[in-house]
This record gives sequence, C-alpha cells and structure tokens, in this order.
Amino acid sequence: MRLVSLLPSATEIVYALGLGEDLVGVTFECDEPPAARTDKTVVVGGRDTRGMSPAEIDSYVRIQLAAGADLYTLHAQALAALQPDLILTQDLCRVCALPSGHVDAALDYLGCQAEVMSLDPHTLEDVLESVLAVGDRVGVPDRAARLVAELRARLDQLAARVGGRPRPRVAVIEWTDPPYTAGHWIPDLVAVAGGQPVAARPGSQSVPTTWASIAATEPDVLIVAPCGYHLAGAAELAEAVAAAMPGLPIWAIDADGIIVRPGPRLVDGAEAIAWILHPDAVPAAPPGRLAQVRAS
Repeated sequence: MRLVSLLPSATEIVYALGLGEDLVGVTFECDEPPAARTDKTVVVGGRDTRGMSPAEIDSYVRIQLAAGADLYTLHAQALAALQPDLILTQDLCRVCALPSGHVDAALDYLGCQAEVMSLDPHTLEDVLESVLAVGDRVGVPDRAARLVAELRARLDQLAARVGGRPRPRVAVIEWTDPPYTAGHWIPDLVAVAGGQPVAARPGSQSVPTTWASIAATEPDVLIVAPCGYHLAGAAELAEAVAAAMPGLPIWAIDADGIIVRPGPRLVDGAEAIAWILHPDAVPAAPPGRLAQVRAS
C-alpha cells in the first residue's frame, strides 16, 4: 500500500508501525524520524515562520483564517504523481494541517482514487485508538495492537509510580503570545504524570486566555509547550513567560517532539512531565526533552 501523510503525527504512527518504506509523501513539517524529511516527497508546504514572534504568527493565522484562506499549500500534482492508496490527514485543527475536505476536493479534480482517512483524536485514549485504526486500515492490526499494548503498559507503570503522591497543580501553555490553555490530550498527560491540570480544557480545543486568568488557577508549576517548537525554541519563549508569571517554577519542554503531536511519543511526554513533578519516583527524562527555566 502506498501511503501519504499530511500531518507529522501520522508520519510518526506509520513509522512506529514499521511501514516507513510504504510512505511515499509527507509534509514540510514531518521531521521525525529524520528519514521522513530526507527520503520522501513533500506534498504539503507552508509559510516559513522562522524569525516571526509568537504574536506575529498568531496575527498571521487569525488573518488567514478570517479570510477563509489556507495556512498550507497542497502540491496536488506531486500528490497525484505518487499514486497513493491511502492519505492520512485530520479535521481536528485547521492550524495544524489541511482539512480532509480540501484533500478530497483536490483528488476529485485530479481524478485520483486514493482513500482519505482523517485522524481526529481529542484525548490520550483517542490517540491510542487512532494508532489501532491506522494499523487496521493498512493491514497490520496485530502490529498496531502490540504497539498500543506497549504504550499502555508504560502509562500503567507510570501511574503506579506516582500513585498516592501529592498532585501538584500544573498549567501547560500551548502558546505564549497570547497565552493559550492546554487542550485535547495534554491535560491527560498531566494527570497520568501525577499532576492536576489547571487552566486546561481536557478533550477540547486550546483557546486564548490571559496570564492573569492562568495565575488565578493557582498553578504550582508552569510548563511551556508551544505548538510548532522543539526544546530550544520553547526554552527561549519560556524566558519571556517568566516575566509574566513571577514566583512559579517554569519548565520548557520539547512540544513538537513529545507533547502536541498526537502520536506514540505522547507517552514520552507523560514520562517527562512526571519527572518534573516527581523526580524521586520516576527515571530522569532523556537529554533534550526538558529545560528548567526558573526554579521558583
């Protein structure tokens, strides 16, 4: 089966299922594993936001969406040339990837017969179920079941390690200017890591808020996990957050790597958050995943 992924998390799922050789097309944002970036045809492009501040990016996104414009460009002819059997995309967030309806319309115009499968998880459990759904659709249900069983075992072990301990109040910030609450599966990661999510919208879309509103939830720890950023960028933004939220321990985390993309590495994210909250109960997070910006 010839596969095309239109979102980074789906690319990670495909590789985790051992189907990297079947993947023929990806997006410009697919950077994990590195082979996805170097060996595959890029069929979706987008604006290079490097050099733009979070406020400038937020403004650009708002203007584009208000105008009904797309944030991504589908290279339709390149997609059709790949002759895919299955295209993986999503309808969960227009800021994250092309909606499936846009892909369907392009395929109809090109006369391409590929099936489009939309992955739209809202919770951590939904993410695990989406792995099973992909595995079933591409013909490797047993492989997907083993992978999900391994991920569930790690989550169960983590919950056991932090069970019965005090649960610090944790605010995870998905964007910094303006600040956005943690939504969808991110509060689940905090909960399984032994924390109490605050300033959060479990299972729902992240929304803009204010630093005063976040402070009013009385968090014990603030974790900066801006969508679209790995650790270095998150740490830089977290330095600015420290001025807005005095007196709190502040951590930066590899958001794109282990927090915001709904794929298998979310379990790594839960383990990393657990180490922030309960460092004496869980193994240390591997290098490159966390950075403490302020101790208190």
